[in-house]
Amino acid sequence: MSIRFDGRVAIVTGAGNGLGRAHAHALAARGAKVVVNDFGGARDGSGGSMTAAETVVEEIRAAGGIAMADGADVSNFEQVKAMVEMTKAEWGSVDLLCANAGILRDKSFAKMELADFAKVIDVHLNGTFYCCKAVWDGMRERNYGRIVLTTSSSGLYGNFGQANYAAAKTGMIGLMNVLAAEGRKTDIRVNTISPTAATRMTEELLPPQALQLLKPESITPAVLYLLSAEAPTRTIIGAGAGSFAVVRLMESEGLNLPEAEWTPDAIAARFSEISEMSQARALDGAFQQTEKYVTQAAARLAKG
Repeated sequence: MSIRFDGRVAIVTGAGNGLGRAHAHALAARGAKVVVNDFGGARDGSGGSMTAAETVVEEIRAAGGIAMADGADVSNFEQVKAMVEMTKAEWGSVDLLCANAGILRDKSFAKMELADFAKVIDVHLNGTFYCCKAVWDGMRERNYGRIVLTTSSSGLYGNFGQANYAAAKTGMIGLMNVLAAEGRKTDIRVNTISPTAATRMTEELLPPQALQLLKPESITPAVLYLLSAEAPTRTIIGAGAGSFAVVRLMESEGLNLPEAEWTPDAIAARFSEISEMSQARALDGAFQQTEKYVTQAAARLAKG
């Protein structure tokens, strides 16, 4: 059965260009009413204009879809709340949120100014929190919601010159983990996309041959799946150039040491055992790690 969004209302942030534009078009094509949000600033977050968002809305309407533009700056909670209230007044609800807006201010850590770190955190991490916060109560009241956050391989694996961006993007994973847990009882499913695509944020970072393969439209199928009624929750999907993968944070089985060996020397001596990954697994929550360690300690004590 084809995934459809008829009767659903979606907000896509950063939808004036690149990934967000592709997501907005695809949602509208499958029946969603779409708020095309874009502050319209430059790649570093400066400036601001409604032109990009309005252009995408015109494209969607020309194709027979339903959309409206919004210029809220996601790092401004009052503007985000106003966007959500406008959407509810026009269409009654917000069922789907794709938090995609972002900026870049790349510099090596030694050269990075405090303002560049703070601004990237504000737009990516705080802005995502603001958007989730603004739609959360409505989703809880209706016992339905789908939220997709946007992380990056820079946060998951690291990338030179992106301490600010990577910190913000890794923060998405912690936010997803908690919101997914808190949203389960009211069928709010929260997932994360880790995209690699040719956009204005990556055009100077990748060679032309790679950019040709990394179309933004190659990411969108995963985003639409994560926004669908059939979506999982607390899942990270990596996507790019038509490849799709699930990303998980894994923990080794580890080793429980007797108190006499609670020393850095013992850890150094047995680090190969501690870091052995053959029995590594993903944990379902913070307390599962605590239970694991307590169980291991109790088992060792029981052996005498």
